Amino acid sequence: MAYNAFLERMGEVNDLLNADSILNWDARTMMPPGGADTRAKQLATLSVVTREHLVADETRRLLERAEAEVANLPSDSVERTMCAHVREAIDYHLRIPAALVHKRAEVGSIGQHIWAKARAESDFASFAPVLEQTIALNQEMAECIGYEEHPYDALMYRFEPGETVRSLQPLFATLREGLLPLVKAIGEKEAPRVDFLERPFPVEAQLDFALKMARKLGYDTDRGRLDLTVHPFEVSFTRNDVRITTRANDEWMPKCLFGTLHETGHALYEQFCDPAYTRTPLATDLVGLYAVGGVSFGAHESQSRLFENHVGRSREFWEQNYGELQATFPEQLAGIDTETFWRAVNRVEPGLIRVESDELTYDFHIMLRVEIEAALVDGSLSVPDLPEAWNAKVKEYLGLDVPNDRLGVLQDVHWSSGQVGTFCNYTIGNVMAGQLFASATEDDRIREGLATADYLPLREWMTEHVHRHGRRYTRNQLLEKATGGSLDPTFYIEHLTRKYSDIYGI
Repeated sequence: MAYNAFLERMGEVNDLLNADSILNWDARTMMPPGGADTRAKQLATLSVVTREHLVADETRRLLERAEAEVANLPSDSVERTMCAHVREAIDYHLRIPAALVHKRAEVGSIGQHIWAKARAESDFASFAPVLEQTIALNQEMAECIGYEEHPYDALMYRFEPGETVRSLQPLFATLREGLLPLVKAIGEKEAPRVDFLERPFPVEAQLDFALKMARKLGYDTDRGRLDLTVHPFEVSFTRNDVRITTRANDEWMPKCLFGTLHETGHALYEQFCDPAYTRTPLATDLVGLYAVGGVSFGAHESQSRLFENHVGRSREFWEQNYGELQATFPEQLAGIDTETFWRAVNRVEPGLIRVESDELTYDFHIMLRVEIEAALVDGSLSVPDLPEAWNAKVKEYLGLDVPNDRLGVLQDVHWSSGQVGTFCNYTIGNVMAGQLFASATEDDRIREGLATADYLPLREWMTEHVHRHGRRYTRNQLLEKATGGSLDPTFYIEHLTRKYSDIYGI
C-alpha cells in the first residue's frame, strides 16, 4: 500500500529526529565541554539531512500516492490528518534554504555552551555576538516563513500555531487585570515562613524523593530516567524512552522537587501517546523538526504546569505525601507541620528567576520576555541594549532591581539554542492547565483520587483527553473536545484567586 510506504518514510524522519534528540540530551547532561564544537557540527549535519529527507522528491512522491489512496476517507480521519501534517511541513520547509537550517543548528549548539559559561560568569558581553547571530538568523527565518502583521508571528507559528502578537495582547491584558490586584493585596499580608527550606538538603536524597513523586504521578521509569542539568528539560526518543532532568540546590529544596514534577508532566504527555502513532507524523513535530508528540508547545506546557502546580503544590498533595518527605529529611523538617510546608512552597514573592517563580507572578516573567523578543525580531531593540531593556521590564512587571546579568538577561537557555518565539507557550500552558484541571475535577473519582494520593484517575483522564491524541488535533480542537470551550483564562484566574485568597486570608 502506498500509505504504508509513506508512513515508513515518515518513520525514517522520526528516527533522524530522535538521533538529534539523543545528541542534544547528551550535550546537556553528560558531554564534556571540549565536545561542543564537534557536537555542533554533528547536530547541524543531522538537521540538514532530516530536512532533506522530508522534502525529497521521493517523500513528495510517496505523499502524493498516499493522499490519493486515502482521499475517500473522512477529512478528519487519522490517515488524512497524517498526510495533511506532512504536506504542511514540506510546504513550510521548502520556503527555508537548507543553508539557513544548517547555520541555525550550528549556531544554536555552539551558543548553548557559550551561554552556559557566560551565565556562570555573569558576562553578557561574551554571549552578545552569538545572540546577535541568533536574532539575525531568526529574522531571516521569519521572512522566509512569511507573516501578515509582525515577523514575530512567523516564529511563534513553529511552536504555537495560530498565536500572533495581536492575539496575545487581550490574553495578557486579561491576566494582568485578574492577577495584579491579587498580587497587590498579598503584598500587604504577612508572608509564610520559608527559612526551613533553606537548610542543607543532601542532593541525592532530594533526587530520590523527587523521583518517587514522579513515579506516583505515573512516570514510568522502565521507559525513562532522571538526570541533573543546568536548565531542566524533558526529551523523548519515542514513547518508550522519555527522559527528564532537573537541577538541585542543597540549600533550597523546592528547586529539585518542583522542577522534577514539572518535567514529569511533559514526560507523561509523551509516554502515554497512542502507541499506534510511534514514528508517525502524529508523534513528530515536522515543522519545528522535533521528535515530540504534543500538538503545540503550549499544550505540552499545560501538562507540566498542571502536574507541578495544580497537583504538586496543592494542599491535598502534601496532606498525603508530606509524611514521606519529612521521613526523608527528619532533621531539616523537624517541627514543621504539613500546613506550614504547604504555605511555604506556595509563598508569593516576586523573584528574578522565571523557573523559580511563584505560581502567581510567573506569567509576568513571560509577558516581559514576549515583549522583548518581539522587539528584538522587529529591530526596535538591539542586542547591545538588551540588558538595560530587560532590567527595565523586570522593574515594571515585578518591581525588582536586577543585580547582575546572571540573574537577569542570561538566565534562560532558549536564546542560546536558537529558540525565539517559544515563550508565549508557558502562559498558554498555564491557561490550558487551569481549564483542563477544572474539567477533569468535575469527575468524583478524580477528586477522590487526589484526596487519597491515587493519581491514576487524573492521569487516565489526561491520557484520554490529551496525551493519546499526539498531534492529531489542533490545540483549540483538543480544548473543545476536552472542556467544551476554546482557550479561556477564566478558570486559571479563578484557581489562583481561590488558592491564594485561602493561603493569605484575603
